[in-house]
Amino acid sequence: MINFREHFPVGSRKCFSAAASALPLKSMLEARDLSKTYTSDGVDYEALKAVDLSIGQGDCLAIVGKSGSGKSTLMHLLACLDAPTKGRVFIDGNDTSSLSERSKNTLRNEKFGFVFQQFFLNGRDTVFENVVLPMRIRGASSSQINAETTAALSAVGLEDKINKKAKDLSGGEKQRVCIARALVGGPQIIFADEPTGNLDSNTGAAVENLLFDLNREKGITLVVVTHDDELARRCNRVIEMKDGRIVAEHRMEATVR
Repeated sequence: MINFREHFPVGSRKCFSAAASALPLKSMLEARDLSKTYTSDGVDYEALKAVDLSIGQGDCLAIVGKSGSGKSTLMHLLACLDAPTKGRVFIDGNDTSSLSERSKNTLRNEKFGFVFQQFFLNGRDTVFENVVLPMRIRGASSSQINAETTAALSAVGLEDKINKKAKDLSGGEKQRVCIARALVGGPQIIFADEPTGNLDSNTGAAVENLLFDLNREKGITLVVVTHDDELARRCNRVIEMKDGRIVAEHRMEATVR
């Protein structure tokens, strides 16, 4: 197991397990009456219907459901990647609905990390150039970029691949590059949409362990969209979606992480 404390010292934030503590988590991400309607060829489709959800600091949440249930739509709205038709998203108590697109871009860059099933890497660029993109957008200094990128790649075991082209990596290595890219800059929340969907079982298990180590060791809030029941059961909370609504929530009392 990779020790994230070695590469990313833990600050004042702590990770609270629902199984280990009865104390409520401080809400850092909240959806109120969240709805999303898409229109195609003059026909409306309600992808999300009046969803209320609170996610605490250090939470580890899985969103599950069949295809078309609304789980990815919910994640995109929580991450400010899309705008709701109705309702609001609050981050650290602040309403995001009044933010300009530029402010939302800044918010995502500073607070969020993303890991998707599709890697979204530039295959012609090196591992280093793919990882540093969020920090370049942020305008970080060269010294900060070098230090944090080296630390992120060391944390995911890819420090020896720093100058390798992304197209020459295996699927598991590509996903670990995505995790490193999500790590740089110290995100408070990582959103992972089917993060192991394109990986074999052994590689997928290694990627899962990386994500759960981040949650447990560094206190980063983890929100995972998945079809994988085993992956979902490793989270402290599981919400089940159907027809655009949350139909059940489970809190895992004895989670093997």
